[in-house]
Amino acid sequence: MGYTAPPPARFNFAQHLIALNAGRPDKAAYLDDLGRLSYAELAQQVRRVASGLAALGLRREERVLLLMHDCVHWPVAFLGCLYAGVVPVAVNTLLTADDYAYMLAHSRAQAALVSGALLPTLQAAMERGTHEVGNLVVSRGNALPAGALDFDAWLTEQALADKPADTAADDIGFWLYSSGSTGRPKGTVHTHANLYWTAELYARPVLGLSENDTCFSAAKLFFAYGLGNALSFPLSVGATTVLMAERPTPDAVFKRWVEQKPTVFFGAPTGYAGMLASPGLPSCEQVALRLCSSAGEALPREIGEKFTARFGAEIIDGIGSTEMLHIFISNRPGDVRYGTSGLPVDGYEVELRDENGAVIDGSDQVGDLFIKGPSAALMYWCNRDKSRDTFLGAWTKSGDKYLRDADGYYVYAGRSDDMLKVSGQYVSPFEVESTLMQHPDVLEAAVIGVADDHGLTRAKAFVVLKNQGEAGEPMAEALKDFVKQRLAPHKYPRQLVFVAELPKTATGKIQRFRLREQEAAR
Repeated sequence: MGYTAPPPARFNFAQHLIALNAGRPDKAAYLDDLGRLSYAELAQQVRRVASGLAALGLRREERVLLLMHDCVHWPVAFLGCLYAGVVPVAVNTLLTADDYAYMLAHSRAQAALVSGALLPTLQAAMERGTHEVGNLVVSRGNALPAGALDFDAWLTEQALADKPADTAADDIGFWLYSSGSTGRPKGTVHTHANLYWTAELYARPVLGLSENDTCFSAAKLFFAYGLGNALSFPLSVGATTVLMAERPTPDAVFKRWVEQKPTVFFGAPTGYAGMLASPGLPSCEQVALRLCSSAGEALPREIGEKFTARFGAEIIDGIGSTEMLHIFISNRPGDVRYGTSGLPVDGYEVELRDENGAVIDGSDQVGDLFIKGPSAALMYWCNRDKSRDTFLGAWTKSGDKYLRDADGYYVYAGRSDDMLKVSGQYVSPFEVESTLMQHPDVLEAAVIGVADDHGLTRAKAFVVLKNQGEAGEPMAEALKDFVKQRLAPHKYPRQLVFVAELPKTATGKIQRFRLREQEAAR
């Protein structure tokens, strides 16, 4: 393992990026739907945001809600907060007014930076919430409410901040809210240094990113995965990043692939599956992809192999988390084993532990995944019990089940709360789903456990077909037989139903708990 020098004790990540890119002032840092932002313009606007926050009365370590679609204003706002020592709270753009009311009160945000299209939802949250937000800055809005500021006009009025806040590497830098599969989302608190560590340990040595790359992430900036893909990673090497405000439908992604020619694309398994099934899939000659990345859920082997056969580019699958900020187990270019998450990233230690907490040393045994590494979050804000349960000294409990094969590669077995015990043996929903998706007629699948007439747990599959007109009992029986021929007998789904779509998070993760809730309500 190579040595990576830590950041200095006094460290401001925004200033770190500005200094790294001082020698490429005219190069495009960002391309969005409306234009271009050079590295020099980025540095200037970051410093103007810092001045603007001070003019609004924001003080060190106070929080600012960041609710914006992906555009050049997002990185300017995020880094401007860091530069000022103010804490941006980056939140999902697809949530409800009730969600934002909770987040405003929980974070005690003193200001909100919001896209014009999202302003009505935020206003509804502010009206029904208990916490008063003092300042509102609107990006690309039309009619502004009384007292609100237009982002561009606000920036123009500000002088350049003289110097960055004198922050420590371990100072609180920003928050991200976990997706929260059950209950309220958790405010995950990260430091300035954590952004540095993920770029140095993953972006450079594993992805091999350089200033010659153009990056494009389907995962949005408010997610831990997207924040690395479209901000800390490319800006740490002087690359160019393509931003897209709209949702990453196959056609929207293809448009950027063909017109902007990104060399590195970051997606999720459901996105890759949808693109491969799309009639608009471009040819290899139309794109410039040299490498792709996948995270959020484990990538089925079938999808990876089909994609590489089509484009020649490997998909580097890995696992990361909001708590660890980015990927800590990954495949490598030239060493991709589809169907696995790869090997631990240098700088991180990984353990599998059994139900009693003992470390599993052997192969092919399913255990709980624990990680030790420098990018771990400090805590969940104002949630002592969940913090204690997840952050265990130097180790972080991921909530995932994994096994290690005979060659040392890590294979995803599912979320800890998704695992099934059938006939006294663990069954991974992901294994059954991946097998179903090998069938040429299946687009997506999700598997949960349901009780049979005797109270025993059996697997039930929810399947989305490529051609929904083929749904019916003959197809259901054919799919059951397909799984029986490839997996142990106790693993095949005793029940199989066809659905038009599966419930998912905004990142594309299948929400199996929603399916379990539907079953319980029957």
